[in-house]
Amino acid sequence: MRVSYIRDKIKPYTINKSIPMKRHEIIFWVIRVPLDFMIILWSFFAAKQIRLFIDLAPWLKLPIQTIDNYSLLYFAIFGALLYVIVLSLHSLYFIKITGSKIKEFLEIIRYSFYSLMFFLVTIYLWKWIIYQVEIPRLIIIYAFIIWTISVILERIILNNIEYYLLKIWYLRKKRLLIINNKNLKDIKEVLEDIKKSKIYKIIWYANLKNKEIEWLKFIWSLNKIQKLFENKKCDEVLYIDSDYWKKDLKSLWELTRIFWIRYRYITNSFDITKTNTTLSLINNIPVIEIKNTPLDNWWKVIKRIFDIFVWIIWIIILIPIFIVISILIKIEDPKWPVIYKNKRIWQKWKIFTLYKFRYIKWEHCIKDAYNVEAKYDKALLFEQELIKHSSTRNWPLYKINNDPRKTKVWNWIEKYSIDELPQFFNLIIWNMSLVWPRPHQPREVEKYSLDERRVLTIKPGITWMAQVNGRESNDFKKETALDIFYIENWSLLLDLKIILKTFAVIISRK
Repeated sequence: MRVSYIRDKIKPYTINKSIPMKRHEIIFWVIRVPLDFMIILWSFFAAKQIRLFIDLAPWLKLPIQTIDNYSLLYFAIFGALLYVIVLSLHSLYFIKITGSKIKEFLEIIRYSFYSLMFFLVTIYLWKWIIYQVEIPRLIIIYAFIIWTISVILERIILNNIEYYLLKIWYLRKKRLLIINNKNLKDIKEVLEDIKKSKIYKIIWYANLKNKEIEWLKFIWSLNKIQKLFENKKCDEVLYIDSDYWKKDLKSLWELTRIFWIRYRYITNSFDITKTNTTLSLINNIPVIEIKNTPLDNWWKVIKRIFDIFVWIIWIIILIPIFIVISILIKIEDPKWPVIYKNKRIWQKWKIFTLYKFRYIKWEHCIKDAYNVEAKYDKALLFEQELIKHSSTRNWPLYKINNDPRKTKVWNWIEKYSIDELPQFFNLIIWNMSLVWPRPHQPREVEKYSLDERRVLTIKPGITWMAQVNGRESNDFKKETALDIFYIENWSLLLDLKIILKTFAVIISRK
């Protein structure tokens, strides 16, 4: 049957102006308001107690100023109401669990600061007009710090509670309809990733032809999809690929708008909605340019400043760890060096030296960075044999199972990625950045296809997308796809997400 015929037969519908959402989402949205209100009240009184003992700048020896609890309560109520109103106006009580948490926390910091500014301006304009009591400025500053941190912690706790209740099926998961014309083996990874999120339950897939995907129900007509929407049996639509005509896909998209169903799709390399597209003119002709990466001009400067700032903080923290690890390596294997050098490829095919803690016996360390040619390097030949017989990953990526070259300190040095710490020296030299794609070995790059060499268009990083999204479980194709996604969609927010997720991955080892 022609799809256009199906489209023409779709029955009229009544537009529902209310937004359908799960009851538990409403509950979690609503309880944030009184919790925030109580946190702001508590913050002011906690700030008063802290002010009695701590100066913002102890060496200035500022006179201690305080305020009675009765007057402070009025200021705290005003501050709490103001904060709740500001966050409500900017929809920070209506963020879905599927949204970006890092972005939510940054927005909380941002609008907490706006609330503080508005609070300061208001109370000092109204002084001697509405009230006669002055609230000490240090109490306000301390309260701001306390409530910002506390609200973020509250969001983290609520998010984890919601995730846990979804995981144990106490709360109903989001029901997902997939638009797909691929076989199971082609979308297996996508389906597994969706299930791992613990938020979704995939029930249906729609297409003209039945691909017989085992545990999923098949729907072929737009009429049936409309009934799903009308009966509120679907929460989201994910478009992968389909046999539908463009007009039918447009009709499907319009249905999702009418019935307030979330519509998303898996993008491709030529999707003009990418963040790295710009609109310009060739004389009077408007054209869209797909840039290699948004990271250019002043963004490079900002990223470099951020790298230096992180380097200064971390080098102070890491000095004791450097000393301890160096001693342990020398005790077990007294041969030099403690810091191992390895050749890697960086931006524009340049070769640089990457630094790591040596956790392999010196005789088994590949010495390409020590002026030893490959054909004379017994360590390289030995590694090639190990890769051939014991690697748990597909070349050019490799992971040697039960590696006989390792030292005793290997297990916990590698387990917590401590071997990567000397790369902070690469950071200050700036042949690496804190976040960018994985550093590649020359013998790996030789095997790359032309499109895979796209990952060599920018510098490598200490941590990267695949490091926090699947880690060793990724094959090379998926790791390359993640690196290319990062290159095309770079932002400071994305860098911050990867950094925070890196800590989580190292601690949890997931």
